[in-house]
Amino acid sequence: MQVVRGVHGATLPPCVLTIGNFDGLHRGHATILREMQAIAHAQGLTTAVMTFEPHPREFFSAASAPARLTSLREKLEYLADAGVDYVVVQHFDQHFAAVNALEFRDEIIGRRLNARHVLVGDDFRFGANRAGDFSLLAQSLAFSVRHLPTIAYHGERVSSTAVRAALAAGNMELAGHLLGRPYSMSGRVIQGDQLGRKLGFPTANIQLKHNRPPLAGIFVVEVHGLEKPWPAVASLGRRPTVKNPDALPVLEVHLFDFSRDIYRQHLRVDFLQQLRNEEKFPDLAALTAQIAKDCEHARAWHAAR
Repeated sequence: MQVVRGVHGATLPPCVLTIGNFDGLHRGHATILREMQAIAHAQGLTTAVMTFEPHPREFFSAASAPARLTSLREKLEYLADAGVDYVVVQHFDQHFAAVNALEFRDEIIGRRLNARHVLVGDDFRFGANRAGDFSLLAQSLAFSVRHLPTIAYHGERVSSTAVRAALAAGNMELAGHLLGRPYSMSGRVIQGDQLGRKLGFPTANIQLKHNRPPLAGIFVVEVHGLEKPWPAVASLGRRPTVKNPDALPVLEVHLFDFSRDIYRQHLRVDFLQQLRNEEKFPDLAALTAQIAKDCEHARAWHAAR
């Protein structure tokens, strides 16, 4: 897969194009990507995805923007796994936000991205002030357009918003069904404060690239990136017992029966089950006792899996 930084550097061959944030790469996104691949194969075209960095809602209002489900790296990895040929990562700034809908349609989609067919979701909007809609897109003479209907799971629209709600509620099973896989976060193992080791539960501190995590608590997890998937328990949050309430969130993973040095390795953590919410304990002894219980419950969950 080739990653292109911005539409001005794009020299794509004739393609089937889809456009969106693709946060989380859920089942609805997967349906669009499969249909895009089918059209490209039938018409002898390449496939291309245009996405944005930062998320437009982060640009317009960072404080009220939703928590990201995937970092840019994670998004690109999922798109590569889906077999996409080109991903155009467009920097979203004031200049790009001001591009009117007609220029976006004719200059960017039609000429720079060389689209022959465009596939979008049923709520797609584009151009300054979101003035462009499916009807305006379909008036182009340069490419054909198709939109896919809503994908639902048990009557609920599959969307990034629905995934965030499931994660915030600790419903890993529902989030997994909406995504088509366990929710995961990935990052490099970095140096921590060694508190877990002092308490008898050494942890791998995973570097977070999200604007803020969409979930928090103590979880049964499985770690990928070692010689095999590894059972583990994880804490994701602000560690209220040992840090102040404004501390940055930290992802710490205790791998069972594991003692090797894995600093600087890039790992993926699959969240399988929430054990409990974060809580503040009166002292380190109480925290240590609870960590022991969390490990016992996580081991039992893995054993019964």
